[in-house]
Amino acid sequence: MTPASPVTHLATPHLAAPSGPDLVLASASSARRRLLADVGVPVTIDPADVDEGAVKQELLGRGAGPGDVAMALAELKALTVASRRPGAPVIGCDQVLAAGERLFDKPPDMAAARAHLLALRGRQHMLISAVAVARDGVILWRHDEAAHLTMRDFSDAFLDAYLAVAGPAVLGSVGAYALEGTGAQLFERIAGDHFTIQGLPLLALLDFLRGAGACLA
Repeated sequence: MTPASPVTHLATPHLAAPSGPDLVLASASSARRRLLADVGVPVTIDPADVDEGAVKQELLGRGAGPGDVAMALAELKALTVASRRPGAPVIGCDQVLAAGERLFDKPPDMAAARAHLLALRGRQHMLISAVAVARDGVILWRHDEAAHLTMRDFSDAFLDAYLAVAGPAVLGSVGAYALEGTGAQLFERIAGDHFTIQGLPLLALLDFLRGAGACLA
């Protein structure tokens, strides 16, 4: 598996004063929007709506690792939205779940969610969350982080009960779980940053935004 890369500063721009125009988040994720709002960084939501499946297939066909896939998608989303918002700084994000050689996508239905969790049961998997900031066709900054999670060897009965309680909300997560709720009961060990697991390396992003003048220092 491709390890997470260190913080990469491609430029040191001045984006905006804290009282200036909002940042743009190229994602429909309510979790990412909430994370930013909770720490006082309001954003305008403008999902990129790129064909993630096609991009993943192309990258994997060229031998890209999970970290490469996550970063390429984060950059693509940021650049796609930046192309229609001249002058605006745009945050693009992506998260990839890798277990062995397999990459997981968000389950399309509850049967697929059950199959996901059966495939992950009793195993360690890795969540890689990537974030990039773009403006006017240029990637200003990028960063990714990885977390390692080990699911316990739960019973089929527990799995069915979990899915009944969690409901369709699990379809919004690449791993069919949310650690903030009953999904925590799926795990025996977690190593990694909480924000990274939620899909956004928040502390690194805040550090960049402070340096760029886009949030309170």
